[in-house]
Amino acid sequence: MSGASGFVGRAVVAELLRQGHTVFAGSRRGEAVGGAQGVKLDVTDAASALRAVQQAEPDAVVHLVGIIAQTKDQTFQAAHVEGTRHMLAATPRGARYLHMSALGADPASKSRYSATKGEAEALVRSSGLDWTIFRPSLIFGQGDDFFGRVLKELVTTAPIVPQIGDGRFPFRPVSISDVAQAFAGALTRPGTIGQTYALTGPEEFTFRQLLDEEQRALGQHKPVVPVPLPLMDLAVPLMGALPKPPITTDQYAMLKAGNTAPNEPARSVFGLPMHRLQDALPGIVKGGR
Repeated sequence: MSGASGFVGRAVVAELLRQGHTVFAGSRRGEAVGGAQGVKLDVTDAASALRAVQQAEPDAVVHLVGIIAQTKDQTFQAAHVEGTRHMLAATPRGARYLHMSALGADPASKSRYSATKGEAEALVRSSGLDWTIFRPSLIFGQGDDFFGRVLKELVTTAPIVPQIGDGRFPFRPVSISDVAQAFAGALTRPGTIGQTYALTGPEEFTFRQLLDEEQRALGQHKPVVPVPLPLMDLAVPLMGALPKPPITTDQYAMLKAGNTAPNEPARSVFGLPMHRLQDALPGIVKGGR
């Protein structure tokens, strides 16, 4: 498994181990994860990907690596496209291949994140492997980056809560538990080969409703002030000059596009319990980074 030490990776490792699978946890440092043996793996290096997979001799490869923001040393192209290319080349013929993409993945997207996710999907579909692609929406759970940090900072930093535009952009957040169960479930369901599944939760929220839920979980009642999109269009690129911008141009593009889809057929195929955001959010914001 690639990306095993990340937020999603740790949950998928735990679920696979719970179901009795032997797991080799691939990461750059090669540390053990939740009882799974660690393997050094840098997906941007073809030789590293091949060594890691050969060491594990797997029946299945789970590719989870993804980044939400680019840095000087890490680009979407390298992490999403070249990383996927290397993992596909290293996967033994006949092995199952499970791929984490993202809702909204599209090579034509204005967001480089979504565009490179779409390019990676195209590589998977043309690989000749027994693949399954998952496209999660915003994923919530202990230690998540969006609800536990980005949205939390947005509603707590200033005396008011800034709302992007009219706040009507739709989202359907999905729990990390549901995501992990879907990945593990695909390994025992041959009918999922060659299929792409959106992973979304039981309820749809507008961006404004997410702000309200975040405030409710934190026990605060600040006024919400809409910020016109033309002003945001000017401000967000300027924020990119900050050492750690509160929102990147890619994240902004994805927020404006929304992030939602029906939770079927994944809900039925994998028997997902569909955990609710409202139930988990108080614990997330109190334990968030």
